[in-house]
Amino acid sequence: MAFGRAPAITGSVDWQQYLPGVSAHLARDEELLSQPRQRSVLRRAVARALAKDGVVASPDMWAQLVRDLVDEIGGLGPLEQLLRDPKVTDVMVNGPDQVFVERDGLLTATAVTFRDETHLRHTVLRVLPDTAGPFDQAHPSIDAVLDGGVRLHALLPPLSDVTTVTLRRIAAVVPSWDDFLALGLLSPAVKAALCAAVAVRKNIVVCGRSGVGKTTLLARLIAETGDQRVVIIEDTPELGQPSAHCVSLRTRPANTDGVGTVDVAWLLRNALRMRPDRLVIGEVRGVEVADLLQALNTGHDGSMVTVHANGVADVLTRLEGMALLAGVPLAAASAQVATAVDMVVALAKDRHGRRYISAVATRQAGQVELTTVFCDER
Repeated sequence: MAFGRAPAITGSVDWQQYLPGVSAHLARDEELLSQPRQRSVLRRAVARALAKDGVVASPDMWAQLVRDLVDEIGGLGPLEQLLRDPKVTDVMVNGPDQVFVERDGLLTATAVTFRDETHLRHTVLRVLPDTAGPFDQAHPSIDAVLDGGVRLHALLPPLSDVTTVTLRRIAAVVPSWDDFLALGLLSPAVKAALCAAVAVRKNIVVCGRSGVGKTTLLARLIAETGDQRVVIIEDTPELGQPSAHCVSLRTRPANTDGVGTVDVAWLLRNALRMRPDRLVIGEVRGVEVADLLQALNTGHDGSMVTVHANGVADVLTRLEGMALLAGVPLAAASAQVATAVDMVVALAKDRHGRRYISAVATRQAGQVELTTVFCDER
């Protein structure tokens, strides 16, 4: 587009025709150059660039044009319109021409597309924070948390047929028990049982498949710990600071030289030296379970973890299996799991996509086996 006065916008807004001219102005914008990561600064810079090109539009058209350009220049491009819907929790991109969302627990195809593979890859690279590391053919996978609390996972071919991107929105605030009750996630009786379990420092495992709300429930349980010192270990920071005294630790992948890895097991061993009142692991899935079981059996009660498992019985089997892989003998693994886990809370989705607590099992005083005290078979 040639510089100079542009005709007034009277129909639909096509932001792409303004992109070259706006980009040229942005390259010289002093405020943007000093604060390149600030979305509000970018918004002002785009508005100045359009004004310099003489673009004239109604207030609504102007706002839409600025928003679309900001999305493309500094955001996730066409995906931003999906994330503006508060009901969308996940966005799944299977190549440039296939985008799905999860809204109210249900997967739905969208009409959103990218121009091509290059457009999609450039969009991912544009939003990655400086700490995310490289994302290229030599490093074809990436995990990052974006500004605004969105978790991003992306893969490049040949790990996938096409560039694949998965976005998950991280809740900005911890839902209240009233929120859970209104959504039908649990009943007042189950809520009372969970609060009581936290109060008497039971070790709690929250289980379920992906997307059922394990992390959200875990954050609510942590919020019940008051001012106790809670050390949280995660791969990506999803839990935030749900209580007054939280210390968040996160894993780190190897650098470009293949060194510097920090895994959950290493963080757990360090967390034990940090005088925790409670330990929380965002997800247990490997050899760290050996250190965890030892900690839970040696005085670190009141701890909480999540596990990918379909139900109460599967949780215990998974934990025992992970302990065996960590080199713990079978008899010791079974005994440690039996004494470490005081309560299991299972989450699921119904056929309408609504999340709910499907079962709660506890260990009664003097017993070894867990007893199911609540079951919802909807």
